[in-house]
Amino acid sequence: MSFSSDIKTELCKVEFKRECCLRAECYGAWLFSRCFTRKEAAFVTENGAVARRLLELAAAGAGISGELTFGVSRRRKPAYRVSLPDGGSRLALLEEFGHTGQETSLRLNRANLENSCCAAAFLRGAFLTCGTATDPRKEYHLEFAVPYKNLANDLYTLLCEVEAFPLSPSVAGRKGGYVVYLKGSGPIEDLLTYLGAPAAAMELMQVKMYKEVKNDINRKTNFETANMDKTYSASARQVAAIAAISDTRGLQSLPEELQELARLRLDHPDMTLRELGERLGRRGVAVRAGLHCAPLAHETAGTLETGTVRASVSDFNTMGEICQFLCTCYSRSPCPHLPTG
Repeated sequence: MSFSSDIKTELCKVEFKRECCLRAECYGAWLFSRCFTRKEAAFVTENGAVARRLLELAAAGAGISGELTFGVSRRRKPAYRVSLPDGGSRLALLEEFGHTGQETSLRLNRANLENSCCAAAFLRGAFLTCGTATDPRKEYHLEFAVPYKNLANDLYTLLCEVEAFPLSPSVAGRKGGYVVYLKGSGPIEDLLTYLGAPAAAMELMQVKMYKEVKNDINRKTNFETANMDKTYSASARQVAAIAAISDTRGLQSLPEELQELARLRLDHPDMTLRELGERLGRRGVAVRAGLHCAPLAHETAGTLETGTVRASVSDFNTMGEICQFLCTCYSRSPCPHLPTG
């Protein structure tokens, strides 16, 4: 069964608590059945529960007996047809709800919504005969297919007037008719609960939660994969630079701290800069690695994606050590300010 069929089956199990709500649901179902005139009053559905509900509504809500026939549609699906074959019955049903059957365009007769509770019952009846909901695993979409523009606008207004929660419906034309629709899981969950289908609303919420968890896992996986790619790319560049220094001047030309860092990088090419910094720290070399609290500085230096290793200079460092560090980092040549030997 489809998600729409599941919703309608659940709605057909809603019990009537008040006579006014029974009449309101009957009115909503027949008004939106697409065939509600003096010449014909009929409705075809694949859902047997909806067909039986429509017969019960006509009998209990308007005192009119209908006819139920069964067949097979062109799509090889069951087809239940509920109709009022007697012209007197059709006219009686129309007059019961304040219509003549000669209107150019049907409109909602607000007099049939006697109390505030009747709006939910009326909308429930309308959904049974003209409503559909897309499988939430594909998208969040619920709509009412309406044959007349004025009737579509009346339905839109009624949905906007629901005080329990904002639904934010929309209206659009489609194939000679109109659709009043809702987008987004939140409004659809609220409407289903309002109509009397909490189980369908819970199913939609579960699908949404599953999607959110799945998307969150995918985002984290993509983030970690991207970070690993950046780490390996940065490591490859660093290993190439260390190899160039080793081949030209030798690693012994570097300060002791940088020699330690170079050896660590060669021994552990898969380590991140943060991990290298932690290892250096355990060996007594004071550095900080990764992204520091200066994003603009990283952006200027071009290290926003890869991070850096930062040496910590303190009062205990001599001017010679600082000069040697700077000259090694920027010029890769011995510091001219230090004594030789």
